[in-house]
Amino acid sequence: MLTVVVVSVIKALIVIGMVLNLAGILGWVERKGSALIQDRIGANRAAIFGFAGAGLVNTLLADPIKFLTKEDVIPRGVDRLLHTLAPCVALFPAIVAFAAVPFGDRLRIGDMVVNLQAVEIDVGVLFLLAMTSLGVYGVVLGGWASNNRLSLLGGIRGSAQMISYELAMGLAVVAVVLTYGSLDFQEIVRRQGHMIGGWIPAWGILYQPLAFLLLLIAGIAETKRAPFDLPEGESEIVSGYFTEYSGIKYLMFFMTDFVEIAVVSAVVTTFFFGGWQVPFLASEGFVFPWGWSVPLPHVVVVLLQVAAYMVKVFIFCCLQVLVRWTMPRLRYDQLMWFGWKVMLPLGLANLVVTALVLLWIQG
Repeated sequence: MLTVVVVSVIKALIVIGMVLNLAGILGWVERKGSALIQDRIGANRAAIFGFAGAGLVNTLLADPIKFLTKEDVIPRGVDRLLHTLAPCVALFPAIVAFAAVPFGDRLRIGDMVVNLQAVEIDVGVLFLLAMTSLGVYGVVLGGWASNNRLSLLGGIRGSAQMISYELAMGLAVVAVVLTYGSLDFQEIVRRQGHMIGGWIPAWGILYQPLAFLLLLIAGIAETKRAPFDLPEGESEIVSGYFTEYSGIKYLMFFMTDFVEIAVVSAVVTTFFFGGWQVPFLASEGFVFPWGWSVPLPHVVVVLLQVAAYMVKVFIFCCLQVLVRWTMPRLRYDQLMWFGWKVMLPLGLANLVVTALVLLWIQG
């Protein structure tokens, strides 16, 4: 029993470490990526003994120190409890949602088999949807508790925006669940390990390309970033729901965006690109359809799976950064129209077609 608890704690710490460090790296990717897109140098002033590290010192050292030591200003007349609680409510569900996503298959240590997933839950998909839905409470609380009209407007925008895209997100997820017949993330990934015709991996992108687009678009809206950054809307409502935040509280809101980017990338990778699966890599090593095989130690196989998962996640993180600095912000009415009259009908049509095809196959 003690061993199980220790292993669970280690897995949880690994996941938290991965997601928080990835969020920090994404802060640097965003700054340098936006600089490249806009043909400018970007953050490069802070240095240690003349070493700036292409902005790494700025982003990973100077900025965190500034945020952690800056005065925590609380406006007069606000609800202090809710004002303090809001950034925690925003960040916590994003980190917890990541815990249900597997980052590898199984690791064998002697007679013990460790499932590389922080939280082993049979209904992980439902758990993820529940956690991501809770994130909007941090936005609403931050806007309501700030005693600021622009912050309140940002919170209202966030709640209305969530209703618009989460229906389409749910329909896309249900289509994937129907396709693979499971609510367990790990089982969905393992079923994508089968090969179609012996050559093509049965990844979800081949079965559900429309669901992939819907989930990716809804996921970008979930992160509240351009072109769906209406709750913040710097040119319209200053910074929206976190206008009245500073110091570490502002840092928590800031990190929430990047943690949500990582969660969206992990879910897209898990549902549509095989998760930790590597084509032709079995538990004993590479097995190719033309008869060749390359046996590998078990530890090497596990490391390759984890590395493949992280590379896929990072690619989709960079894609979201690229979208954020490429596309203009939608107007509020355009977002509502797009969510209700484009994404929702497409999600319903995709779900109906998926159900009919599965009935035809099984019948």
